[in-house]
Amino acid sequence: MSLPLDGSDDLILPFAVEPLDLRGRVVRLGPSIDTMIKRHGYPEAVARVLGEAAALTALLGSSLKFEGRFQLQTRTDGPVEMIVVDFDTPDRLRAFIRFDADRVAQSVAAGRADAAHLIGHGHLAMTIDQGPSMSRYQGVVPMEGQSLEEAAHQYFRQSEQIPTRVRLAVAEQLGEGGSTWRAGGLLAQFMPASIDRQRQADLDPGDAPEGTTASHGAEAGEDDAWMEGKALVDTIADHELVDPALSSERLLYRLFHERGVRVFAGLPVREGCNCNRDRIMRMLASFSAPERRDMVREDGRIGVTCEFCSREYELSVEEVEAAVKDA
Repeated sequence: MSLPLDGSDDLILPFAVEPLDLRGRVVRLGPSIDTMIKRHGYPEAVARVLGEAAALTALLGSSLKFEGRFQLQTRTDGPVEMIVVDFDTPDRLRAFIRFDADRVAQSVAAGRADAAHLIGHGHLAMTIDQGPSMSRYQGVVPMEGQSLEEAAHQYFRQSEQIPTRVRLAVAEQLGEGGSTWRAGGLLAQFMPASIDRQRQADLDPGDAPEGTTASHGAEAGEDDAWMEGKALVDTIADHELVDPALSSERLLYRLFHERGVRVFAGLPVREGCNCNRDRIMRMLASFSAPERRDMVREDGRIGVTCEFCSREYELSVEEVEAAVKDA
């Protein structure tokens, strides 16, 4: 592995640690997440939740090998009521959060401003959409007061059955030009040639088949290589994932230099919304006639604001009804 490259932001870097049968990706979000957060003026605690969700979505969505969309969405009873993050292949990321400002302020005052407390209980859905001609795949994880990292681990255990470790971090950094937001994440997966070995690797020791014995100090039911890989990933400090002076390449070298790590071509990420007038028209056409009448303002027009990018659309009743007839 050649070092260093650079600390480019808005980049996903795939890697492999072949002696440990690990595959993974590192994501560093800079201007993209800063734009998403500042556009909406989110409170600090909410901004941190959005940063974690965006980094996780980029890590997962960038694994798609086809044209489509990966969406992460939560609906819960916490102060952060809803999170939606879309990753449109190959590189477009967008996100928004709905939250109760008073309840967020109360949680912060009570010292419960972490993502687990702000999200609360409900569910997290991860959806892969390959377009209208293909069936969608969706995995759902119950949110029971756990972090987004923990929810991701549960998703991979239940839906993918791939031993997986995820680390996420968000930071607001002060500079001469003011503050900027950054987010980062690392995903590592145990992917040996033997599927049986892979499935065995992430068993709880208490679930290991009868007669399974530990080797080289590993607990029963867990693979030595995966134990080592997990332990190395868990040494990552939050600041290492968001430090602009520490490139993804150097971070990977710090973690895996004793075993040898190989990096692949980086994948750029950009903040971008795919909303447009035609999509807004189709969305309005899905409402009933009475619902559309209730949307009409005193000036006789319908105003729609995109929750992702805050772009405002001004539409006449006539053009909306014409779109409904054509739908």
